[in-house]
Amino acid sequence: MSGTIPLKHPLDPGLPRRQEATEPAPPAPAPAVADLSKYHHPHYVRSEPGQHEGWTVYTFSPFTGREPEPEIPSAVYDDKTVTWEQHRALGAQYEAARITWSKARFRLQAHPLLRQAAPLWEAWTQAQAELHATFKVFWQTPDGSWRAQLLRLTDAEQAAKKAAAAWDGLAEKLARIADEHVRAAGEWEALDLKDVAKEIGLDATQWWIDHISGYESSSYYRVRSTPLVEHVTGEIAQQRERLREVADLAGDSGLEHRALG
Repeated sequence: MSGTIPLKHPLDPGLPRRQEATEPAPPAPAPAVADLSKYHHPHYVRSEPGQHEGWTVYTFSPFTGREPEPEIPSAVYDDKTVTWEQHRALGAQYEAARITWSKARFRLQAHPLLRQAAPLWEAWTQAQAELHATFKVFWQTPDGSWRAQLLRLTDAEQAAKKAAAAWDGLAEKLARIADEHVRAAGEWEALDLKDVAKEIGLDATQWWIDHISGYESSSYYRVRSTPLVEHVTGEIAQQRERLREVADLAGDSGLEHRALG
């Protein structure tokens, strides 16, 4: 069925007109419409309506993550034939391209770092377990053997701090690329680091990775401990405070008490 509606009388815009017949005015030239194909992103394949009203599904050829961040070509803004609707369509296309590219770049950056992180996290968990176990030995340590056990404890403390610092150094790199990914893709579209780790067979559910702000200096903390180092330092402080309490209760002013000061 035709999509036109026949009219019995000519449309009257409300302006006076001559009654006599006149030569019809030539039709106004149709405004030029830009061919957007020259402005499409190089990886753009097609777009089609999504399942929900107003949604569009964009398809791109695979990104490696090494490409520059997708941006609308500057020539678009100088092209007077590009309509507002076309600008909006291009903006949506390039936003989808940026999200897709960002995911590829995030995987490219994260995979090698995640593989480096796995043994560092294992080293930390072992060092922490050794610290806890060394402290618990005091419950069975005779009074005459506390000096030797204190030396073992300080060794375990140093090993735990070293392992925590090594982990935080790598965790900061992961936190930084994760923050960059969120900035490019947006919180709703960004990949979760734990899911990316799972893609390469790693379980990162227990890994301690703070937001990037937790690793950076600020006007309030020009020099501060990184998250895991701060955590283990707190654990050590609690252990030492417990030992000091025992030494005070025992009235011990010897090496054990001074070593914990």
